Amino acid sequence: MSPLPSVDAVLRLPEAEGICEEHGRAALTGAVRAVLAEYRAQNAGVRPEEARILHEAAALLAEQSTPRLTRVFNLTGTVLHTNLGRALLSEAAVDHAAMAMRSPCALEFDLGTGGRGDRDTVIEDLLCDLTGAEAATVVNNNAAAVLLVLASLAARREVVVSRGELVEIGGAFRVPDVMRAANVRLVEVGTTNRTHARDYEQAIGAKTAALMKVHASNYTITGFTADVGEAEVAGIAHAHGLPFITDLGAGSLIDLATLGLPKEPVVRDCLRAGADVVTFSGDKLMGGPQAGLIVGRKDLIARIRKHPLKRALRVSKLTLAALEATLLAYRKPDFLSRDLPALRLLTRPVAELEALAGRLAPNVQDWLGDAWSVSAIACSSQAGSGSLPSAAIPSVALALRAEGKSGKVLIDLAQRLRKLPVPVIGRIADGALLLDLRCLEDEAGFLAQLV
Repeated sequence: MSPLPSVDAVLRLPEAEGICEEHGRAALTGAVRAVLAEYRAQNAGVRPEEARILHEAAALLAEQSTPRLTRVFNLTGTVLHTNLGRALLSEAAVDHAAMAMRSPCALEFDLGTGGRGDRDTVIEDLLCDLTGAEAATVVNNNAAAVLLVLASLAARREVVVSRGELVEIGGAFRVPDVMRAANVRLVEVGTTNRTHARDYEQAIGAKTAALMKVHASNYTITGFTADVGEAEVAGIAHAHGLPFITDLGAGSLIDLATLGLPKEPVVRDCLRAGADVVTFSGDKLMGGPQAGLIVGRKDLIARIRKHPLKRALRVSKLTLAALEATLLAYRKPDFLSRDLPALRLLTRPVAELEALAGRLAPNVQDWLGDAWSVSAIACSSQAGSGSLPSAAIPSVALALRAEGKSGKVLIDLAQRLRKLPVPVIGRIADGALLLDLRCLEDEAGFLAQLV
């Protein structure tokens, strides 16, 4: 075989100039070398032309320059889909985060005194006002919030938790594991389905640092059950001079029943019931960015802030900006289902989805062809991310079926949809590929792909 073309010979081609203008000469040189190395490794006995090598190098650069984090259409029926980024941010949150990216901002600068400030002050007053807490702080997610609280208030001591509340969240991440990482000894009380006040009382000893309740946000236990309410657990803790910690997980700042959704624990109500520290997520039912919010007694929050882990788990200016804008939306409760996408999508009327399905079905049918049938069907969406676990939210989906075909045909169609410029993610159920329309707001963008 003739020797492969040299790197210089490829770079001297006239077409290389345009590629250099887009990617730079150094990047193109590296890509050409990578292509040539691949040919040498193949040892196929073929001498490619310089133009072919340049073309392959350009394709390699284009692939390397394409972001892995890409927009998708979430038609799974899970509104707060962990794998698809959970809560969408409001336009106000997006704009505020963009400001923080584009400009210097008073992140840790006190504009009144001209001295150094504390980034918690960006959101602390808002959180206290919205929850009734004495103080507040924020870290990067709720698991980190629980870890920090336990490490700050109970390291090398014991924390009492009901056995029925030792939950596992996504990715096999378990509450006992978090407690172990915080150097806290877990004391389980009660049974999986029944825990009584006496169980907490009997577990308290000289090494007890706190009592804790964990909201079962991603599952429900029904049947022969017993649970001890927060006010009663708080009373037991306080009678022994112990703090009472509540991990709400999904957490909500408002009574969701006012929006027609199932009732979930409200942070303010937990504090009123006697919780000394409450932790919850920012990117679930609150509808903001990923964050772990910690609210409660001023003296306990001060101890939490002083722990070395606080700096390791702190959030960036982007998260704080998006979080501040999200919390500000709660100042206008009448407009929450309009301004916060998570609440808007969870409460979207079925009639609106039925009308959308009627408009989309003919276009999807034309795109698929006669081998497929497309019909609008009633279905159920879910909140997702461990929120409202038992709530089936009425919705509408387009059911795509190929009569008499095997399940592999549906898998192939799902893959075809994922290869669209903006990938479409549905779900396969009941012999059909379902495209749940609850989260589809960009109707024009969706239709533009079906050509």
